[in-house]
Amino acid sequence: QVQLVESGGGLVQSGGSLRLSCAASGSISSIYAMGWYRQAPGKQRELVARITNAGIANYAVSTKGRFTITISRDNAKNTIHLQMNSLNPEDTAVYYCHADRMLLEDIWGQGTQVTVSS
Repeated sequence: QVQLVESGGGLVQSGGSLRLSCAASGSISSIYAMGWYRQAPGKQRELVARITNAGIANYAVSTKGRFTITISRDNAKNTIHLQMNSLNPEDTAVYYCHADRMLLEDIWGQGTQVTVSS
């Protein structure tokens, strides 16, 4: 079993910054990548940023240059951080942590709300 624990999020003014974190624990050896997705009301869930265990990151076009994803790993835990800068109201959504696993079902976090006021 893998557990994902998310932290961060909240309310920020346009132009501000927030940092999201997600820690994966349990049977983490199967995880080869982790990332963040988001879902705004009435919209489909979309990729925000994703990073592999090797540190290779990719970003959505709308977040590239403003968001930075990083990963730290030890024997017990994989942790990713998403630094979000220059936030705007279009970034308002529920943000979900996600883990890609080798030969196993992907894992989702419970979600954390990010609200950007104009």
